[in-house]
Amino acid sequence: MTSYEPNLSRRAFGGAVGATAAAAAVGLGAAAPAHAAPSAEDRDAGPQEREFRADRGRRSRRPNILFILGDDLGWADLSSYDSPNIKTPNLDRLARQGVRFTDAYSGSATCSPTRFSLYTGRYPGRAKGGLAEPIADKTVGLEPTHPTLASLLRGSGYATALIGKWHCGYLPDYSPTKSGWDEFFGNFGGALEYYSKLGLGGEYDLYEGDAEYKDLRYYTRILTERASEYVSRDHGGKPWLLNLNFTTPHWPWIADGDTEASAEVTRRIKAGDGRALWHQDGGSIEKYKQMVEDLDRSVGEVLKALKRSGQEEDTLVFFSSDNGGERFSHNWPLAGNKASLQEGGIRVPNIVRWPARLDGGQVSHVPVFTPDWTATLLELAGARANPAYPLDGVSLAGYLLRGEKPAERDLFWRVRGERALRRGDWKYYRGKSGRDQLFNLAGDIREQADKAGLEPARLANLRAAWEKTDAGLLPYPG
Repeated sequence: MTSYEPNLSRRAFGGAVGATAAAAAVGLGAAAPAHAAPSAEDRDAGPQEREFRADRGRRSRRPNILFILGDDLGWADLSSYDSPNIKTPNLDRLARQGVRFTDAYSGSATCSPTRFSLYTGRYPGRAKGGLAEPIADKTVGLEPTHPTLASLLRGSGYATALIGKWHCGYLPDYSPTKSGWDEFFGNFGGALEYYSKLGLGGEYDLYEGDAEYKDLRYYTRILTERASEYVSRDHGGKPWLLNLNFTTPHWPWIADGDTEASAEVTRRIKAGDGRALWHQDGGSIEKYKQMVEDLDRSVGEVLKALKRSGQEEDTLVFFSSDNGGERFSHNWPLAGNKASLQEGGIRVPNIVRWPARLDGGQVSHVPVFTPDWTATLLELAGARANPAYPLDGVSLAGYLLRGEKPAERDLFWRVRGERALRRGDWKYYRGKSGRDQLFNLAGDIREQADKAGLEPARLANLRAAWEKTDAGLLPYPG
């Protein structure tokens, strides 16, 4: 297994400090008065540990969390990830101000399961709703009894909101407001027409809370306005979590101003064309470029509002995608795309910025995936997972903030007909052909040089590890 060395810069920590478990939730304690006598514990600590504890006292604010998801955005669709034709200056700036991850993955290869893995911090296959790839009807969803990132943060004093795409179940049984978010504004389904707000079944799908909300402007504009208002708001002294889930650049291929294309897709939906939203006879590389660049502008507007609010320094901003790219996405050099467990289906951009704690201009090659960020945010917020629902992700707080060596563990994925597991640079993959394959991603990111015949023992070991994890998950319904 590859050993990944800590290589990130922390603010005000003087390098790695070997913090204790109690200090893991950075900056959670109340500020100590400057004249307070040192405790016996502090007297016994080394100078770096004392500096760490003093800094915790001086900087006691828990971070606000702005977690932004694009929809079906590919790993190489940002200019900071070497897109050849798409320009994303705002997200590039975010990357320069924080940490850009090159080997980051979504929790699954489609929308709903990845959202399950983010909201629960667990493999999608641990919940019945996570078996739908993706959710397409009202029979399943994220059970309100299941702890979520939002419910756990709310329990520790956070204000919580979700703006944008939910796609973890439908009313009346499932909703963000039933799963820990104080506020919800957005759509329940997997896709909607950007102007009319009609969903896959022809239903109107824009809600505030659990009530329909009428607004026929371009959807990305509406979400951007709502998010900008939320990050600018006075939350009564509480830290806050905002899940901002854009539908951009998901089909239909309608950019801001494409009212004629919108009218045609809407007409077909109303006429009963169940495939109209898929827009398989529309779109182009140029249209996709417009949509991604509009997403970038929208993120930029929200970040400007955050800066104007005076909260930028103490807000952790995270950007990613729910899975790999689709039809017009630039996935090169990755093989596969959305719905596949090849790299193109699950490798996604990950950018994290926290001015108060992380130096900018950093690049990390540590393999991470969606459930890790759930665990990380819970730790940074001082919240604990429910032991009855143990996390499958591992916290990266120690790596990011204290210079600790990142955990060496397996990354596991399962979708119908495919399986994958990454351990260090090695990836075990079985696609729909049913053939086990083995790739060394360090020298073969495109997954073309199958090492299965040369490394039979390694292949068997990784396959056994995959099957052990799979045995603990719910089976797919017949």
